[in-house]
Amino acid sequence: MSYKAHGTHWIPFIFVALVAGLTYWLLQLSLPAEEAPPPVQKTHTPDYFADRFSISVLNPTGTTQYRIKAEKMVHYGDNENTEVALPALRAFTPDQPDVAGRARRGVINRDISVVDLYGAARIWRAAAKGEPAMQATSEHFQVLINDDVVQTKKPVTLQRGATRVSAIGMIYNNTTRVMRLTSQVQGVLAPSDVSASGSL
Repeated sequence: MSYKAHGTHWIPFIFVALVAGLTYWLLQLSLPAEEAPPPVQKTHTPDYFADRFSISVLNPTGTTQYRIKAEKMVHYGDNENTEVALPALRAFTPDQPDVAGRARRGVINRDISVVDLYGAARIWRAAAKGEPAMQATSEHFQVLINDDVVQTKKPVTLQRGATRVSAIGMIYNNTTRVMRLTSQVQGVLAPSDVSASGSL
């Protein structure tokens, strides 16, 4: 007995496959589009830390402009800030006396352009060229690394030789060595610090 296959036997199977495919396609069109997962929010938790931290900031010529040290540093990924304990920094300006600072704690921003010193903060400039050493104390100083400026909006006490002055707010430019006390200035001036006009 012989058997001869006919192509028409496959038509029902092809029809069922087409219907199934069309049904699946229509079902996919009716489903809501999948939303992308929300971005992971960074939390204010340390992502790395170090003890006896030290870093040098170089000027465009490649020499050290500032050196920052601390007993401990903790970096946070959410704001890219670095918090430090017992920070100490020193500015190196050519042909100028060194300027240094200390505090109980500090915050360094992400590109090391701003350093905030908090708690019993002290900034001092070494004596040089017949000028006495100078020291300023406050609860907060902000050091603008790129501008070589130290400033505060808090009460500040300044001592320069026998001169002692208190004020609210201070801006000191380490390059020009010009200091401006912004308000409520009072104190005792040494005779050598008073010009003919009666100003510092």
